[in-house]
Amino acid sequence: MTPKRRGHFPALSVARALRHPNYRLWFAGQSVSLIGTWMQMVAQQWVVYEMTGSKFLLGAVAFAGSLPTFFLMLPAGVLADRVPRRSILLYTQTASMVLAFLLMTLLAAGRLEVWHVFVMAALLGVVNSVDAPARQAFTIEIIEERGDLPNAIALNATMFNLARVIGPAAAGLILAAWGAVWCFGVNGASFLAVLAGLLLMRIPPAVQVAGEEPIRQVRDGVRYAFGHPVILPLILITIITGIFTFSFSTLLPAFAVEVLHQGETALGLLNAAVGIGAVLGALFMASRAYLEKRSDRLMLGSLIFPFSLLAFSFSGSYALSLLLLVLTGFGLVVQNISINSIIQTLVEDNLRGRIMSIYLLAFFGAVPIGALQAGTAAQVLGPVTGLALSAGLGLLLSIAVYAAHPSLRRI
Repeated sequence: MTPKRRGHFPALSVARALRHPNYRLWFAGQSVSLIGTWMQMVAQQWVVYEMTGSKFLLGAVAFAGSLPTFFLMLPAGVLADRVPRRSILLYTQTASMVLAFLLMTLLAAGRLEVWHVFVMAALLGVVNSVDAPARQAFTIEIIEERGDLPNAIALNATMFNLARVIGPAAAGLILAAWGAVWCFGVNGASFLAVLAGLLLMRIPPAVQVAGEEPIRQVRDGVRYAFGHPVILPLILITIITGIFTFSFSTLLPAFAVEVLHQGETALGLLNAAVGIGAVLGALFMASRAYLEKRSDRLMLGSLIFPFSLLAFSFSGSYALSLLLLVLTGFGLVVQNISINSIIQTLVEDNLRGRIMSIYLLAFFGAVPIGALQAGTAAQVLGPVTGLALSAGLGLLLSIAVYAAHPSLRRI
């Protein structure tokens, strides 16, 4: 019998990358840890809002957590091309665990203040800036067949967004029942699963780039990315998303309380709705990783995401808001996976860490600006008008990039 091409049965190929032992260890450890990460994110937002009642400070804390990206992401990309990536991840995951336990200890002792949250967010931002390029470039090392890389990227997004469903929902229940201290503690303990998975992996030595000066390596990566006819517009779309639309999650506590007149549990469910849509988007992308028309999927996500967020900003109904956030999560993930997989497919291996750091810098470097503008706009104009303005600008600018770069339509 002649075997069918894998692309003809997308549903059967949704978990192809899990046949690789190292990737299974990664998937299992991250699936546990990411639930804790989302629990801490929701708990931290709630603690800041409960302590201050300020929408501006919700954005400011997110700004503090993302600010280190501006200074560290590009050097971290060089580091990911020069140092074994598993070693980097072992250090960064351990540091993240320690910071979570510090937050838990301060809150349990009744000594947690707003400035503590800012400092911890900034320190975690430092850790994440070093972690992110190594994490993105590490995927190729734990996949034995290069053709499974797009599926692995989609599965990474699937587990991230499954955690986005489970983590916030659990955080809402735990916040209502026992308080934020338990959310921080669970997150700290969850990093043990990642550390165990990393230590159990059997990875052959990777070729590291160490012959050139680090500054020259940064320049080479930037020159490659900004001279590429496809990677450049993808980075532009990423920046637009980071500034105008991604930071909507920082305003969800204000929407839950002031617009929808709900409490902690509803906040968890609003975050979970985004996660449900994101999981659906990730599974859609995982099942279609070998099909053509990647440009269509990229455009689909880039339009659905800001449009559904714009509709959410005007919704005064809790049920409708949940549905629109599902669409928001779907569009966001389809866009992000499309961009990530296209870049990783095009980039050369010896530049992978640096190009991924540029992509991540474009996204996470724009996020603090977006978080600050989202919080400021919501404080000055109100959450509804502030979010609607940001989403509308994000939609219009994304359309402008597509119109100006025909190369995106030929991917």
